[in-house]
Parts: sequence; structure tokens; C-alpha cells
Amino acid sequence: MSMFELSGFQRDLLVVIAGFEKPSGQDVKEALADVYGTEINHGRLYPNLDTLVQKDYVDKGTIDRRTNFYAISEQGREALGEWNEWRCETAPQISH
Repeated sequence: MSMFELSGFQRDLLVVIAGFEKPSGQDVKEALADVYGTEINHGRLYPNLDTLVQKDYVDKGTIDRRTNFYAISEQGREALGEWNEWRCETAPQISH
């Protein structure tokens, strides 16, 4: 799968997860809500996180019986790097 087949929301999830060390789903939800300026719906968040896990962009683990953590995988880091390189080449005036 190519990074460019992911939705913008899924790319934003990768960026947020990459900025944390093993955030919970709630941590990711709160961080995105801060950026978006609106609440992130549970029904939108977790299916997209599951897609990223299934496609090996994100690793999922257990914090406790009710809480999972998410960590960007090596494939996820490479995909973000690929996307960022494309973004910088395509619109260099906004690269900084």
C-alpha cells in the first residue's frame, strides 16, 4: 500500500502517533481534537486506527485490560518520510 492511498485523516493519525511514545487511543483522540478544533468521533477514530494497524503502519499493544497503545512502525515512519518529501518537493514555499 502506498502512503498516498491513505486518507488525510489517516495521515494525520500517523503524524500524531509519531509525536508520542506509545499513546493510548484517548491520547491520540485528544491531540487530534486540539489540532482540528473539534471533538473526534469514537466511531471515526478507532476504525481508522485499526486500518493503520492492519496495513502495518502502526503497531498496537496493551497498556491494561481496557486500554491499548499505538506506536508508529518502521513502515509508518518510511511512509511519513515519503509523504513529507513529496510535500516539500511539490510545494517548497510551505516547507518551512
